[in-house]
Amino acid sequence: MLSQFMVLFGFFALVLVSIFWINKAVRMFDRLVSDGQSAWVFVEFTALTLPGVIGIVLPIAAFAGAVYVTNRLSTESELTVMQATGYSPWRMARPVLYFGVIVALMMSLLSHVLIPLSLRQLEERRAEVSSNITAKLLTEGEFLHPAAGVTFYIREITPEGELRNVFLSDRRRADAPTTYTSARAYLVQEGGGTKLVMLEGLAQNIEPDGQRLFTTHFDDFSYDISRLVSQRALSMDRIDFAGTPDLIRDPAAVAERTGVTLGVAVTALHSRFAQALLCIVAALIGFATLLQGGFSRFGVWRQILTAFLLLIGVKLVEGGVAGPVLAAPMMWPLLYLPSLIGFGIAWMLLYSAAHPGLLRRLQGVRRRSEATA
Repeated sequence: MLSQFMVLFGFFALVLVSIFWINKAVRMFDRLVSDGQSAWVFVEFTALTLPGVIGIVLPIAAFAGAVYVTNRLSTESELTVMQATGYSPWRMARPVLYFGVIVALMMSLLSHVLIPLSLRQLEERRAEVSSNITAKLLTEGEFLHPAAGVTFYIREITPEGELRNVFLSDRRRADAPTTYTSARAYLVQEGGGTKLVMLEGLAQNIEPDGQRLFTTHFDDFSYDISRLVSQRALSMDRIDFAGTPDLIRDPAAVAERTGVTLGVAVTALHSRFAQALLCIVAALIGFATLLQGGFSRFGVWRQILTAFLLLIGVKLVEGGVAGPVLAAPMMWPLLYLPSLIGFGIAWMLLYSAAHPGLLRRLQGVRRRSEATA
């Protein structure tokens, strides 16, 4: 059973990761290509988003794998054979528990190591790309808008790096728009910035008084384009980048360094552990719910829907306990309440499957008590 769980888990994880990842990749592709970045930068960025995507889909894939395998075993009467040979629901749930622990270990590796590292590296690369003015401007045959009110065009870029037939329109000052054109130009790095040196060109500007056009011919002209691209300060002190050992050692210091409240830091720490436990809960609930009821020609869709609703209920509890912990960090044990409720639900479902007549007996006792009353 364990091997079947792992195979189906891998299949569902691959499908779900592909769906989520392609959705992110399409949006990222449009943004990077519009900035003139290469295909390699796109591949690097999308690869760095993979750990976060995998972390989202692991509990879903664990639940789907457990439900699918249990449904197939029930349809092929394998569960009936195991129960007839003396296997109790507790014994049959043992491979599911092992499966959930394996998925939880994967989630722990992601949440404690891979996701913080990938987010940090992604932020560094984003800062490098945003400061790469050359990549934003060196696109021939297209009208580019590197900043609001600025239009830039290059007809041709020679192999030697010469820009030919350059057009630059600066309309950031509505009362004094200026247009530059030149036959040749070069991008020059100077003093930590980038300048556009235009040769054999013409500058045109309109005076607001009388709407008169003034033209100036020049042999060479230098235009600072570094200010066209907004430079974002790179800050690596974010709670998402903080390592788990640092959060365990001194969450207050991490909160102060990253500029968040203590409640946010404590929530970030314990959520990394709670997410791993929810992988086990998802697998157990999916398996235990499908053990309820006997054979039906309509299948087990009712049990599958019940399992899905139970898992949604656990996630709703997870969302509800976050607020109190953010307001009062000493209430961090509440973050493990969804997992505790999930384990309790799975235990009750397994107990009900091990005592199939229990519910009927309880209903009979209730009817007799009502009749007596």
